[in-house]
Amino acid sequence: MYTGGGTLPNSTMATNLLKNNCGEEQLEFWELTENGGSEWRVEEMPGDCGYAFCDEAVSKYFATSFELCMKKQVVDLLAEGFLPDALDAQPAVTVEDWYCGRSDCGCTYQLDVRLLDENQEVLQDFKPDPVTLDPDNDDCSWKQVTHTFSDYGPGLRFISFEHGGQDSKYWDGWFGVRVTGSSVTVQA
Repeated sequence: MYTGGGTLPNSTMATNLLKNNCGEEQLEFWELTENGGSEWRVEEMPGDCGYAFCDEAVSKYFATSFELCMKKQVVDLLAEGFLPDALDAQPAVTVEDWYCGRSDCGCTYQLDVRLLDENQEVLQDFKPDPVTLDPDNDDCSWKQVTHTFSDYGPGLRFISFEHGGQDSKYWDGWFGVRVTGSSVTVQA
C-alpha cells in the first residue's frame, strides 16, 4: 500500500495513490462527506452476515449505515511527484473499488471519481448508476468495479475518489454496503 510522499518508484507496476484503502488506519485520510445514520465504521472481514474477500491480505472494510454514508479522498498529483508535462500527456488513470452487501439486508452502493484540473474543475468523471443489492434476489458477495480514464485532455492535477452508500431497510447499525480495496493508479 502506498503511504504517500515523494516521487513514485520507477517500475512498470503502478502505485495506488489512495491512502488507507482498506481501513487499516480506521478512517484516517478520508473526508466524510456524508456520515448519516450510525455513521461510518471499520469492521473485520468477513463481518456479521458477510462474505470472504478474494485477497486474504485484506482483513478490514468500511461499513455504511441506514442513512447515506459517503467518503472521499482528493489526490494531489503534483504533491505525489508527477510532473505537469507527464500529466498533460494524458496518462491512463485506472480506478478500482470493491463492494458487497450483507446476507440479511439490502443496500445501495455509489461511486463518483473525477479527474480535476488545477482549479479542481472536472475534466472527466466516472459516476455509474447506484447499484442496489438485495440478498433475496442477488449475490451480495464482493464485487469489483473498475474504470480506466483516457482522452480527457491536458491539465490533470487532482483526482477525486468518492464512494459509499447505505442500507435499504433503514436498520439501526451498520447494515449498509461495505467497501474496501479501493485504488487509483496513474500509468505515467
